[in-house]
Amino acid sequence: MWSYERRLEYPVNIKKTDAKAAQVIISQYGGPDGELSASMRYLSQRFAMPDRRVAGVLTDIGTEELAHFEMIGAIVHQLTRDLSMEEIESSGFAPYYTDHTVGVWPQAAGGIPFNACEFQSKGDAVADLVENMAAEQKARVTYENILRLIDDPDIIDPIRFLRQREINHFQRFGEALRMTQDSLDPKNFYQYNPGFDRCK
Repeated sequence: MWSYERRLEYPVNIKKTDAKAAQVIISQYGGPDGELSASMRYLSQRFAMPDRRVAGVLTDIGTEELAHFEMIGAIVHQLTRDLSMEEIESSGFAPYYTDHTVGVWPQAAGGIPFNACEFQSKGDAVADLVENMAAEQKARVTYENILRLIDDPDIIDPIRFLRQREINHFQRFGEALRMTQDSLDPKNFYQYNPGFDRCK
């Protein structure tokens, strides 16, 4: 059960429209390393996680990723809501506009729609946590790429916040991996499950 507060996790107050920036930032809405993929990954993986403490970490971070998904949606919306037709045509935003007007829709910067194949829930604690650490690093790199392309301080501020959260999540998943490894069978390096004795 979650309690939803009707506010963004971090404020987004963009004053100028910028369709080119929106086309880049939207990758963190529905791209392969974006916030929707992260949230679905962690909230799916938590069910098979044998350590309840680690499942709690996945729930906490997965829930926060939903808040980041909301922030990215707000950023894209504020960047596109008042675009003129001239701005839409001159910025290269016309293909997106044709399909979605200025609605916010999950896709990568290259136009590829969100797909659940972009994240994994393997059911193996070590495999899932290592993937999560890599996912957080890929998201950090994406945010850093965005920061190199953007010069509007109103956009830079929330993007820097989101980049920092990726670093924090990477660290928390590292701690979760250490907790998981501490409970592994040291000889076989897997989480013992009596239904899978053939793995011995």
